[in-house]
Amino acid sequence: MLQLEFVSDSTLTQIFLLLLAFVLCAIVGVERQRKLKSAGLRTHTLVGLGAAVFTLVSAYGFSNVIGPEVVLDPSRIAAQIVSGIGFLGAGVIFVRQNAVNGLTTAATIWMSAAIGMACGAGMPVIAVIATILHLAAVAFLPILGRRIPLIDKDQVFVVSYKENRGVLRDILHRATELGYEASLTKTRRINIDGKVPRVEADMRFRHGRGPLEDLVEGLAEIRGVISVQVTKDEND
Repeated sequence: MLQLEFVSDSTLTQIFLLLLAFVLCAIVGVERQRKLKSAGLRTHTLVGLGAAVFTLVSAYGFSNVIGPEVVLDPSRIAAQIVSGIGFLGAGVIFVRQNAVNGLTTAATIWMSAAIGMACGAGMPVIAVIATILHLAAVAFLPILGRRIPLIDKDQVFVVSYKENRGVLRDILHRATELGYEASLTKTRRINIDGKVPRVEADMRFRHGRGPLEDLVEGLAEIRGVISVQVTKDEND
């Protein structure tokens, strides 16, 4: 008969690792919460805490059944966490008007799971350093990215929007807010039976403060914009 041991010599260590996973993953979640992302403080905290629990169970939960004929492999549950967390991350990635959103949030969910697993595996120093590096990545890498010159300067945005709704004015206003100089190359009016006429505009944007991904997302959020595509000149 199995004997249940509610408190062991490692219980305090396990509690500390759980609390550490809670704090570190909450720190990761705060950054997403401040930017009003779909997965914020609660999601990242719960993901990291759950990953820590799974890892602790994998490492300590079956010690009472170990025997000469029982082999314990703590890596099996950890491997399943890595596989399963991808589904949760995919849930926050969505395409809106041909613009992909949520990639960074999905990556932070993946990072929260890794931090939780590190805590559960008894590697608090690695967990703390990973959290610091995560904060450095989301805070400073965008600044560095803005300073990297684009190799291909002949990119053209094809923006499709509904006609006669003042959408072009909103597009130019949004581009100006993001620090871009916008120029209109040409427009095409497209009529589809039974649908509101739309306009396809070839536009160039230069000297923005942020990466092109921010501009694409900003344009896609404008009401009346149907799609935003980045293409290349035909003569490149």
